Amino acid sequence: MSDLIWLSDAQMRRIERHFPRSHGVPRVDDRRIVSGIIFVIRNGLRWRDAPREYGPHKTIYNRFIRWSRLGVFNRIFAELAAKGGKPDQLMIDATHLKAHRTAASLLKKGLFPRRIGRTRGGLNSKLHAVCDGLGRPLIMLLSEGQMSDYKGAALMIDAFPKAAALLGDKGYDADWFRTALADRGIAACIPSRANRNVPIPHDTVLYRRRHKIENMFGRLKDWRRIHTRYDRCAHTFMSAICIAAAVIFWL
Repeated sequence: MSDLIWLSDAQMRRIERHFPRSHGVPRVDDRRIVSGIIFVIRNGLRWRDAPREYGPHKTIYNRFIRWSRLGVFNRIFAELAAKGGKPDQLMIDATHLKAHRTAASLLKKGLFPRRIGRTRGGLNSKLHAVCDGLGRPLIMLLSEGQMSDYKGAALMIDAFPKAAALLGDKGYDADWFRTALADRGIAACIPSRANRNVPIPHDTVLYRRRHKIENMFGRLKDWRRIHTRYDRCAHTFMSAICIAAAVIFWL
């Protein structure tokens, strides 16, 4: 197939230090398997439909599940994003990701929640994200679909890097959030809600740049297994999101 994805040697050198060490029998070529994982997630395939060039589909699937549980892909994304340099601006927003019936049909038993909720649009998850001024994701959080934007911001705010300003829509117009940003030396560029008695002015020219985070969500959703959630476990779905974000924006 001419459209196969293969990570380059330079890309592999940037991420391979996060791979677990092999014990006993040497494992199958990391470059081939990770490239196969990326191909399946981008094209929305079933694991069994992975091209033969990537090797046995069970090996690809087992590697993805095992490394997801270990948090390998989350750490890869976090380190690559941290090396992106100090951002001049931050942008925050959230988007819904539809949960397919294979992910949402059964109740999840166990210690960890599935991060699937019900909204007027049906069963879905919500991806909260903070990106830099270039529209590259820095922080991502997966929650139930019904979680409000500002509650997601509350869970991420301690990880915000230093920046001059933060751009957000009306969903983030909360007094506590503005105060928290001011305490960190970040100016809030957020339009006021319609029910505010005294609207708070914001920089309308600067606010026009907020489309970049919308573009970022659009590029993530171009990957079919991100646009539609097929994974029942939250940690495997979040790993897929981290893989897509790392490949699109940081590798």
